[in-house]
Amino acid sequence: MSDTIAAVATASGVGSVAIVRVSGDDALTIAKRVTKRSSFTPRYAHLCNLYDSNDHLIDEAIVIWFKAPHSFTTEDVIEFQCHGGSIIAEMILETVLSYGARLAEPGEFTRRAFLGGRIDLTEAEAIAKLIEAKSEAAAKILARQMKGELKDFVDDMRERLLRIIAFAEVTIDYAEEDLPEDMVESMQKQLEEIEQQIDKIVHSSERRRGMIEGFKVAIIGKPNVGKSSLLNQLLRYERAIVSDIAGTTRDTIEEQIRIGSHLVRIVDTAGIRESADTIEKIGIERSVAAVEQSDIVIAMFDVSRPWDGEDQQILELIQQFQDDKEIIVALNKTDLPEMIDLQKIATFHPIRLDRDHKDEQIIAELETRLSQMTQGDELLLISARQIEAVKRAKRAIADAKEPLSLGELEIFTFHLTDAITAISSISKSVDFNDIMDKMFGEFCLGK
Repeated sequence: MSDTIAAVATASGVGSVAIVRVSGDDALTIAKRVTKRSSFTPRYAHLCNLYDSNDHLIDEAIVIWFKAPHSFTTEDVIEFQCHGGSIIAEMILETVLSYGARLAEPGEFTRRAFLGGRIDLTEAEAIAKLIEAKSEAAAKILARQMKGELKDFVDDMRERLLRIIAFAEVTIDYAEEDLPEDMVESMQKQLEEIEQQIDKIVHSSERRRGMIEGFKVAIIGKPNVGKSSLLNQLLRYERAIVSDIAGTTRDTIEEQIRIGSHLVRIVDTAGIRESADTIEKIGIERSVAAVEQSDIVIAMFDVSRPWDGEDQQILELIQQFQDDKEIIVALNKTDLPEMIDLQKIATFHPIRLDRDHKDEQIIAELETRLSQMTQGDELLLISARQIEAVKRAKRAIADAKEPLSLGELEIFTFHLTDAITAISSISKSVDFNDIMDKMFGEFCLGK
């Protein structure tokens, strides 16, 4: 990491302030050339004139030097805080590059912070996700993770698994010594507690993943049931074409709206029915895919028409996903004579939509469901990588239980080592010298 990197750290566009960040061994030297100053005081805001390589004035700006290792990257870091707008920042960046820095790669400042030991992988991922957070609740969780909440969980799991391996290794190497008789039972109990904790965090993380990525809501129903009209009312403008012709919507239409503190993606789908039309069939397949990918499904039924095969198809679809997703059944066209058999969908406790206030009713119901889905303050795994690592650890623990019960401790420790490697990969690699430290730190063997 001896080379010096630079980049504009603020979003493109017009603003009051823009920041150009420089990190590396030559950061301070470059700052002196740009400002024509001979010295800087660490962590002190200096008001300086900035000059390009031809000594032309670029701007008057604040320059701050973060001396290594007391910086985000643990290297010397210079920040040029100039007037906003892309032109000024780009001119400063071009000057910095002409003095020997190179353009930073995406995420390279954070990568250097990780490699320098300033943050671990959990904190790095939290930083990336915080920028993309789709709700206030997610931002609060990610802020806690930046302070090491997930790291503490990983360290605790790792510590407990290392302790169990240490017990097993001592049992193997000192089988003839006076060791506790209930050691195997104790290890089994500890593994069960760890499994329960892992199950809880994985389930909670998968249920609340929309807090980080944004919850997805799919509106489904047979043709002409009123899906596109509902979407337009929710958006407060005519986004989808509405007509009496079946199959008007032939593809999914996706838009974002804010519901409470959450940014939600609403997907209007093509009417689900049997169709010989090639294009419409593709749209219907995408509708089913949208349901599979959604967190909440709004299934609409037209009360003014008798129950038919298309309604049955919708019912079977929501029954397929009712254990994994939030299902809202909405009855549309309630101002017309009722002809549908409501007993078939009674278990979903359908909502009767008022023609003029259906958007308010749906938003209120979505707020309730989202509140239920996001309640709780427990730890959250924020990426597929983290969830898969925890699942790998759980599988390894499950594989270790049988050899433990059979007294095959070498095989047991092999599987438990896999579990430690998996759980540790969330934040850092495992150092198996820790196993020896645990082994000889926990027991007074007098050897």
